[in-house]
Amino acid sequence: MNIYDIAEKAEVSIATVSRILNHKGNVSPKTREKVLKVMDEMGYTPNAFARALGLDSIKMIGVMCSDVSDIYYAKAVSIIENELREKGYDALLCCTGTNISDKKKAIDVLLSKRVDAIILIGSVFQESTDNSHIKKAAKSIPVIIINGEFKFENTYSIMCDEQKAMRDCVLALSEKGHKDILYIYDSDSFSGKRKIKGYIEGMEQIGTDNPETYISKCNKDISCAGTLINDIIKSEIKFSAIITSVDTLAIGAIKALTKHGIKVPEDVSVVGFNNSILADFSSPTITSIDNKVDILSTDAVRTLLDVFENKSVAKAKTIQAEIIYRESFAK
Repeated sequence: MNIYDIAEKAEVSIATVSRILNHKGNVSPKTREKVLKVMDEMGYTPNAFARALGLDSIKMIGVMCSDVSDIYYAKAVSIIENELREKGYDALLCCTGTNISDKKKAIDVLLSKRVDAIILIGSVFQESTDNSHIKKAAKSIPVIIINGEFKFENTYSIMCDEQKAMRDCVLALSEKGHKDILYIYDSDSFSGKRKIKGYIEGMEQIGTDNPETYISKCNKDISCAGTLINDIIKSEIKFSAIITSVDTLAIGAIKALTKHGIKVPEDVSVVGFNNSILADFSSPTITSIDNKVDILSTDAVRTLLDVFENKSVAKAKTIQAEIIYRESFAK
C-alpha cells in the first residue's frame, strides 16, 4: 500500500496526497477529508521512519547495477549518487549480477526498505521474457531505466540511440575505404541487440553480403578478445577494421593484432564503445563511440525529480551518441 494506491482510489493526484501527508500546500477541506477517508478505509500507514520526521518519504532512492566494478556502471553510479545528494536524496545501491533471481531479490530488498523510487542502470535489467517484477514494483514507486525500455505505467526510459551510433560508425569506416569490418560483442541484452542491428544496417548499406558472418561474441575480457582475434587471423578471414561493443574488447583486439605484427591504424582500424577512460590510456589511444553515460545518468535523476513534482514527463527520452576519434582510427 502506498500513496499511488491512495491517489488512484481517491481520484486525486499523487502530489495532492503528498501535500496532505506533509501538511503542505493548499488542499480544500473536502478533498482532504476524502483522501483521509480513503487512507482509513485502506489501512494506509506511512513509512515509520518518515512519519517520525513528519514526512511521507525518507528521501532514499534505490539504485541497481549488475557490476559496480565495471567502468561504465561505476561512472553512472557516481554521477547518479552525486546528483541525488545535491537534491537532498540518498542512494541505496544494489549490485545484482546478471542472474534473474538475484535481480528480483534486489527489487524486493529495495521495496522493503521503502525507497521512494528505483533507478536501473543498463538494459541488463530488461529481461527478454518476464519483466513482471518490474511491473509490480512500478505499481508502488517510479522506476527509471537507463538504456532500456518498459511499457508499464510509472516506468520511464532514458536511452542513447546505440543502434544509429553503430550504423554511423560502420559508415564512417566505409568512407575511409573499409568494407570488411569485424564486430565483436559481449552481450545479448536489449542494448547489445540494438548495437548488432545497427551494425548489420550499416554493413548492408555499404553493400556487404551476409554481414552476420563478420560478427563474433566473447566475454567482456581482454584475453578473450585476444584469443578470438588470434583465431580469426589463423582462419585467414579478411578484415581491415574492427568494432567492439565495449572498449575492453578493443584493447584485447589491439594487443592481439600487435603480436601478429599488424599495425593499428595503418593496417587495421579499431573502434571501441562507451568512450571509457580505457580509451585514453590504451596505446594507441582508442577511437570510441561515446554513448553519453553522463547525460543519461543526469537525465535519469532529473526525470525522477519531475515525476516526484507531478510534472508532465515523457515515458522515454533518447539522446544521440558521438564518435570520439583517437589514434586507432584517425578521422
